[in-house]
Amino acid sequence: MTTAPSTTTDEAPRPPAPAPAKSAWAGLRPLVLRLHFYAGVLVAPFLLVAAVTGLLYAASFQAEKIVYDRELTVPVGERELPVSAQVAAARKAHPEGTVAAVRPSPEPDATTRVMLSGTPGVDPGHTLAVFVDPYTGEVRGALEQYGSTGALPLRTWIDEFHRDLHLGEPGRLYSEFAASWLWVIAGGGLVLWFSRRRALRTVRGTGGRRRTLALHGGVGAWAAAGFIFLSATGLTWSAHAGASIGDLRAALGQETPSVSAAATGEHAGHDSAAATAGDAAHGVGLDKVLAAARAEGLGDPVEIVPPAEAGSAYVVQQIQRSWPEKQDSVAVDPATGQVTDVLRFADYPVLAKLTRWGIDLHTGILFGLVNQLALMALALALILLILWGYRMWWQRGRGSGFGKPIPRGAWQQVPPYVLVPLLALIAVLGYFVPLLGIPLAVFLAVDIVLGEIAHRRGLRTNASGTTAR
Repeated sequence: MTTAPSTTTDEAPRPPAPAPAKSAWAGLRPLVLRLHFYAGVLVAPFLLVAAVTGLLYAASFQAEKIVYDRELTVPVGERELPVSAQVAAARKAHPEGTVAAVRPSPEPDATTRVMLSGTPGVDPGHTLAVFVDPYTGEVRGALEQYGSTGALPLRTWIDEFHRDLHLGEPGRLYSEFAASWLWVIAGGGLVLWFSRRRALRTVRGTGGRRRTLALHGGVGAWAAAGFIFLSATGLTWSAHAGASIGDLRAALGQETPSVSAAATGEHAGHDSAAATAGDAAHGVGLDKVLAAARAEGLGDPVEIVPPAEAGSAYVVQQIQRSWPEKQDSVAVDPATGQVTDVLRFADYPVLAKLTRWGIDLHTGILFGLVNQLALMALALALILLILWGYRMWWQRGRGSGFGKPIPRGAWQQVPPYVLVPLLALIAVLGYFVPLLGIPLAVFLAVDIVLGEIAHRRGLRTNASGTTAR
C-alpha cells in the first residue's frame, strides 16, 4: 500500500499573479485615437481648402513676377533721377488721390513705386501703385496694391481667398477654425504614430488599409512639425485667437514698437504744410529726407511715408522681410531735414521679433524661393494626408457600412490623475483659442448624450446585457 506524498509548502498551488496595472498611456491612447479620428473627419474639409489655397499663395510670388514683369522691371540705365522727379512723373500721369508712400527702386532693374490713396475705383483699404522707370521717368503702369508686402492683384486675390474665401470677416472664421485644429490633429497623429510598433509602420510589403495607414502616418510624422508651426503662426493674426495673443503680448510689454512721427523742430507744423495737396513734397522734400535716412544706415529697400498732418514728420522705414530682415525706421523733420527719432529692429522685444519672423516664414517671404517651395511641399503633404485619411475611413467600414467610427467611452479609460489636468488644460486653451474650445465642448456634449441614449436603448432591447459605449 502506497502512501500519497505529502504536499509541501513549496509545492502548494500559487495564487494567480495580479494583472499588471494599466499605464496612463494605455488609457489615454483610445481617447487620442478617437479625437484624432473625429477631428480628422470633421475638420479635414476646412483644412483641405486651406491647403489648396495656401499652395496657390506660395506659388503666387513667382507668378506675380512673370505676370507683372513690365510694371516691375526696367532696363538698367546709367543714372537714376531724383526721387522727387520720379514722383512728379507719377503725379502727372495720375493726379488723382494723394501720395500715401513712395518705394524707391530697390535694385538696378526695378521700378519705383508711388502709392496713391483715395483713388476712385480702388478699394479703400488698398492703394494704387504707379510704377516709374527710375532712369527715364516713364510710367510703366499702375496696379492696385495691398499690404505691407506690396501684393499686386493676382497675389492679393489668392491671399484673400486663402484668408477668408472672399467672404470678408465672416469668412475668416474658416481659416481660424482650420488653424486652431491643425496642431491638435498633427500632434495627436504624431503621438499615435510613434506609439505603434516599428513593424507596423512600414509601407513595403503591405497592402489595403495597413498600407494606407503606413503612408498616412509616415508622411504625417515627417510633416507634423511644419503643420504645428503653420498653425501657431496662422493664429497670431486670426480674428479671435489673434486678439488673445495680442492682449498677452501687450500685458508682457512685447508689442511691436513704432517710430515717433512727431516733428520736434522749432518750425514744425509750418513748412510741412506748404506742399500742394496730394503730393509728397513737404518742407525739405523727398530727396533730402531720403538722404537723411541713408545717413542713418537705412539701406534698400525702403518706404517713405509723407507727413500725415501738420506737425508730423516723414517716416522712412526699411521693408525687407527676407533674411536678414531689415526693419529699421527713422522720423525726419520736414522743416529741417533732421532725424528726430530712430528705431532699430535689433531693439524690438523678443516676442515682437519672433512674431515678425514667424509671419514672414508662414507667408513664404523669409527665405524666398526655398521658403515658398517648402510651404508648397507642406500644403501638398496635407492634401495627401487628408485623402489618405478619408480612404482609411472608407476601408475601415467597408464590411459594415461607410466609415465605421471609433467606439465611444474612451475617456472612461483615462486615469483621473491624467484626465483632470487634461480637462483643465483644454479649458485654458479653449478660452484663448475659442474655435478650438467651443467645437470641442460641443463635440464632447453631443458624444456623451448620444452615448447615453445608445446605452439606455441597449438596456431596453438587450436582455443579456448592456451595449458597450
